[in-house]
Amino acid sequence: MEPIYIVLIVLGIVLLMILFWVIGEINSFRRMLVKIDESESSIDVALTKRFDLLSKMFQAAKGYMKHEAETLQKVVAMRQPAHGAPIEEKQAFANELTRGLQAINVVVEQYPDLKASQNVSKLQDATLEVEENLQASRRVYNSNVSYYNQKVVVFPSNIIAKWKNFEKRAFFEAEALKREDVKFDF
Repeated sequence: MEPIYIVLIVLGIVLLMILFWVIGEINSFRRMLVKIDESESSIDVALTKRFDLLSKMFQAAKGYMKHEAETLQKVVAMRQPAHGAPIEEKQAFANELTRGLQAINVVVEQYPDLKASQNVSKLQDATLEVEENLQASRRVYNSNVSYYNQKVVVFPSNIIAKWKNFEKRAFFEAEALKREDVKFDF
């Protein structure tokens, strides 16, 4: 066999290996984006549950809070961001929910009858469960984003990321207020 054929065969094999690597990296980025979207959807579900519980707590406490009603009407006026909304919008919504929960908990503390209500107690227990689910969803989302962002910036996968416009994604971070757990003082 002539040396030119051997060189062409080796060159063809190298080009095929590069092509398969590029295709594999592109597919890897796409799979990671699907995982990020899936984990973001889990955050949406948890935020929806949290909003529903907040609304129920508001309804349960409504009769007791005549003079606080103006402040807490903002809770009812909150609108959940759409499914495709940026993570920053969802983060802002989560922060609003935290403030709303804290405001309602203050009202619950001020009224012993409301505090002793079994419905309010059940709602507070459900809120704790939803908080745990939301934290778990955030951890999964942030873990997926971290892995993806690493691939976007680390050589050699960053070559593919730049070429195909895969950009870093934002983490879901809790504001300072949210870093403190919602407190239920009994």
